Amino acid sequence: MISREPTLERLAVARELLLTPFGLDESHLLRALSEIRAHRVDDADLYFQYTRSEGWSLEEGIVKTGSFSIDQGVGVRAVSGEKTAFAYSDDISEASLLDAARTVRSIAAAGKSARVKAAERKIAGSRSLYPGADPIATLDSTAKVALLEKVEKLARAKDPRVVQVMAGLAGEYDVVLVARADGTLAADVRPLVRLSVTVIAEQNVNGAVRREMGSSGGGGRFGLAYFDEETITRYVDEAVSAALTNLESRPAPAGEMTVVLGSGWPGILLHEAIGHGLEGDFNRKGSSAFSGRIGQRVAAKGVTVLDDGTIADRRGSLNVDDEGNPSQRNVLIEDGILKGYIQDSMNARLMKTAPTGNGRRESYAHIPMPRMTNTYMLGGDKTPEEIVASIDRGLYATNFGGGQVDITNGKFVFSASEAYWVEKGKILYPVKGATLVGNGPDALTRVSMIGNDMRLDSGVGTCGKEGQSVPVGVGQPTLRIDGLTVGGTA
Repeated sequence: MISREPTLERLAVARELLLTPFGLDESHLLRALSEIRAHRVDDADLYFQYTRSEGWSLEEGIVKTGSFSIDQGVGVRAVSGEKTAFAYSDDISEASLLDAARTVRSIAAAGKSARVKAAERKIAGSRSLYPGADPIATLDSTAKVALLEKVEKLARAKDPRVVQVMAGLAGEYDVVLVARADGTLAADVRPLVRLSVTVIAEQNVNGAVRREMGSSGGGGRFGLAYFDEETITRYVDEAVSAALTNLESRPAPAGEMTVVLGSGWPGILLHEAIGHGLEGDFNRKGSSAFSGRIGQRVAAKGVTVLDDGTIADRRGSLNVDDEGNPSQRNVLIEDGILKGYIQDSMNARLMKTAPTGNGRRESYAHIPMPRMTNTYMLGGDKTPEEIVASIDRGLYATNFGGGQVDITNGKFVFSASEAYWVEKGKILYPVKGATLVGNGPDALTRVSMIGNDMRLDSGVGTCGKEGQSVPVGVGQPTLRIDGLTVGGTA
């Protein structure tokens, strides 16, 4: 059998799902874009999407819910200066495409109509970071139910204090096709799976029942076969361990202190407190704490932060972004110096720089904006043990729940879901109710030790911005931050 080059293969899949069934071909896309460009605009694009998704959930030993959905549609956008006109429809047809094109072209200023020569078609360069198979079809329904039941059985067998197990399995097959006014044609076929495990443990303490929760899980851009027995067991072990640890936790001390953040998922603090502040739209408008600071020191020496959409199989990775630009490995902060921002096409044009492959949208019904992919800090030369041993009195936070950040000043508040109190370099006991309060740019300057254990999260992150959610990855090594404020319960 002769196989096609991956970029051409993805274009063929997109045509078969998004154009051919509706009597469309590339000449219809060209006509719609020409309708928009009959008025003078700076940019325009068509974004077609087909998404098939499935979800299963288990609670109280029973798979209680199963869902399956198919969504498809097209978004049509025109950009003039800083203004965007956008229309979308779940009816993919020549008539709706042309109606949307005529609607959005009205963004052009009066008297700016012009005949523009059609751009020559060019296939966008893209990467091959993950398989194009439909992950939903990689296991049948019986096997999916059995997988969740196995999670429940393993968790209950770990410890008699485990009284409740909740597990969820989700899969998505996403196909997108992008046609741009400059002639660019791009497509992507994006698998995405996730398994989540939450356990509740309880024990009697001096006549009172104490209940605590622990969670784990993971996923990425591959098939459901990834969740083999070894992987499932690891997730269950992590969730049960977290719940049992929290059963032994004491109220967290409060005050200014040394804080050590564990590797992996604690990078969510980096994502929220620093990453959003490096997105191009906030910096173009001057509303970010990092605005106008390229070339300046914004972090301690040794701190290097990247946003990298090119890591194979990762939840936040993309072969091309939602504007048809290839994903990139972008160095944002290097050895403490701010090097650049995350850009989509519009903000890059207005800031007179190049797009960075970070134009992302939740679906065809949303406009693209600069968004993170996989955001992480590079490792240093200290072992995690050295870093923990360096704490005189302080907090060692290994997992986080929710948090909030104010982009304009970088102030953040984060809740630690698993943390330990440390004195004289020794971990003494787990604590509950620890909240980290600080300022992202300031916290970066307080990093005093960087571990050699950089790792990415297990594949569970979803980022929200202006009402849109997209899958992302985070990561970091173990970090020591001096003089961070901890809100506690003690």
